[in-house]
Amino acid sequence: MGLFDKLFGKKENSESGQINNTNIDTTQLTKTAEMLDEDLYWSIIDKSLKSTRNQDEQEQFLIKEIGKLTPKEMIGFRLRTDKLLYDTYNSEMWCAGYIMNGGCSDDGFEYFRNWVISRGKDAYYNAKKNPDNLITEVDENAEMYDFESFWYVALEAFKQRTGKSLYDYIDDENFKTKEGQYPQFEFTWQEENPESMKKICPKLFAKLWNH
Repeated sequence: MGLFDKLFGKKENSESGQINNTNIDTTQLTKTAEMLDEDLYWSIIDKSLKSTRNQDEQEQFLIKEIGKLTPKEMIGFRLRTDKLLYDTYNSEMWCAGYIMNGGCSDDGFEYFRNWVISRGKDAYYNAKKNPDNLITEVDENAEMYDFESFWYVALEAFKQRTGKSLYDYIDDENFKTKEGQYPQFEFTWQEENPESMKKICPKLFAKLWNH
């Protein structure tokens, strides 16, 4: 049993190999606007990709891995996710989502960007630089390119480990890069004008539009 296990009451059932968690004491925990270290964040995502075969497995793996962090770090994982979502809220990324999913509502755009993040650091930053680079993430078996539950993995881990709601510990006054405070932008493409989308994401358009 490691230090974390001794501190936070993890006990392993030797017969089943399962971990039984007891709630972490949060009486000293205060609201925070501090994001998780980005290297640690991406290392968790990378590990989840290497260790799982599909989104359901990845979701459960992430919940388990995030649950090994301190409560403040769990909150920081969610805040880091929100910052990465904020940084990709733009017309060109929305165009990629529209092409890849055959349409893209406000909520759909959130879930699409969560999927982009879930594909790892390289995929995220390549897409941030040019959304057409998501051509490398196209999967012939994918029905949709979205991952709504990725947004909630830290919430679930926090609830399992503390019995509390993570939202109650976010310092909203000092954390600004989040939904509800996204930057304004003008669309550089029109859904009724496919050529305008093709201009922004030619590779994705050629591969996926009306196919």
